[in-house]
Amino acid sequence: MAVRVLVVDDQYLVRHALMALLNAAPGIDPVGEASDGEQAVALVADLAPDVVLMDIKMPVMDGLSATRRILAMRPETQVVVLTTFDIPEYVYTALTDGAAGFIMKDTPPDRIIAAVRTVAIGEMLISPAITLRLVQTYAQRHRVELQANTRLPDLTPRETEILRLLGTGSTNEEIANQLAISEATVKTHVKHTMRKLNLTTRAQAVVAAYESGLVIPGSAAHGG
Repeated sequence: MAVRVLVVDDQYLVRHALMALLNAAPGIDPVGEASDGEQAVALVADLAPDVVLMDIKMPVMDGLSATRRILAMRPETQVVVLTTFDIPEYVYTALTDGAAGFIMKDTPPDRIIAAVRTVAIGEMLISPAITLRLVQTYAQRHRVELQANTRLPDLTPRETEILRLLGTGSTNEEIANQLAISEATVKTHVKHTMRKLNLTTRAQAVVAAYESGLVIPGSAAHGG
């Protein structure tokens, strides 16, 4: 079954280029386009897309507000934020709200197609390490005040450690190696941790690790 995609951007040329790109890709069906967030919310209700490519700065309703409304209405839809990366606070907010990830507006066409296919099957679009750098940039720029463990009262010590490692950008394999447990066990811990914190994406877990004080801005330098 083809992946149904909605394109949302207030610039006609951007929408047109994305629609043409998606239309030419096998297995992808660009079902509609919107020029603002309000139109996007209405079209998601009508068209039930699998993936939404969402601009942030738009008239009438911005992409952040639209993302929140779309995910509240249809959580199975994967929202991918289109960004220039020079405004990390917007992307930070989108990830916190449950966006599946983000791609640069100047991303090569083949990688945009790959991104759509990646999120459509429920996989991470961005590496935790990239999310980590984004959160570090935001937290340092705005001097985010962190209070250690204030949001983690229900986590076991092991789950707290798992969240801390997620916050450093570690993969499941890396966490397994560091804790000397199986990758399957890590996946179970990650699932339980995210459920307890009401998180749906690993990107949200990175943000939660920062906001809880488990990871301090500038202290984690995990690559990848």
